[in-house]
Amino acid sequence: MREQKIAVVGGGLMGHGIAYLLASAGHRVSVFEQAAEIRASLPQRLAAIASLFSEDPAPILGRISAHDQLASAATDAAFVFEAAPERLPLKQHIFADLEAVVAPTTILASNSSAIPSTEIGRDLTHRQRVIGTHFWNPPHLVPLVEVIENEQTSAEVVHLTMDLLRHAGRTPVHVRRDIPGFVGNRLQHAMKREAIALVAAGVCDAETIDTVVKAGPGARMAVLGPMEQSDLVGLDLTLDIATVLYGDLDRTQGPHPFLRQKVRDGKLGMKSGEGFRSWTAETANGVRERLSRFLVEQAKVKRKTFA
Repeated sequence: MREQKIAVVGGGLMGHGIAYLLASAGHRVSVFEQAAEIRASLPQRLAAIASLFSEDPAPILGRISAHDQLASAATDAAFVFEAAPERLPLKQHIFADLEAVVAPTTILASNSSAIPSTEIGRDLTHRQRVIGTHFWNPPHLVPLVEVIENEQTSAEVVHLTMDLLRHAGRTPVHVRRDIPGFVGNRLQHAMKREAIALVAAGVCDAETIDTVVKAGPGARMAVLGPMEQSDLVGLDLTLDIATVLYGDLDRTQGPHPFLRQKVRDGKLGMKSGEGFRSWTAETANGVRERLSRFLVEQAKVKRKTFA
């Protein structure tokens, strides 16, 4: 794929990883970030990604520039990836500002985890170039990107976005309806919903939930999706289990009261020392390091395969 200018709006957790990913694929990337301290730390954080892969950071950092003005970052860009906080009014404001400075053909992509791009681009003039691109955290390690088509998105924009991401070594999937949470987060939160209900009902504790998922279905989910697994065991067996089970699954309307109470009590997880489970700084760091090692090893395998 030929080199293109690509802008990333937001240089934080997701934005710097997206910038690294696209620059490593040979593109020139301009990162717009208003916060001076985040802009200043960008080279160090990008170099840290390079060290994960034992790569020389210089060529990649040479293709990435940081900007404190949206116009200087986005003008002449072929793509803009928005990686701002998950607040609809903020994203709508960013997209309105973008439309004023980019060409009508510039593709505007939102890295929202749940907000439909239909809502983000509702008031724009050129709505056919608005698309959702849900990268998973961290974007330079997790290969999946959900490419979400809304009712106004053109087929060409879907094709060009999928092609860009595929050439950058990602695994893009085409989501054909722009619904909240798309596919991945709907599946993830459906499991979380039942897990929270099981703990709240006293069926088991939170540690047991995590052990069951990691040692049971999680042990095969990287190579066997739920539809494959259903076809593998047979849809007749799948139906028999569903007939017994589905009527007994949690039906709480909205977030479970157990989760709401945890938040009210300030039990927010690792950052507060307690959530569904109790955490020390040491045990929390152990989980982060375990996850990072696993994702890095998986990413190295994919990069070798892609190369």
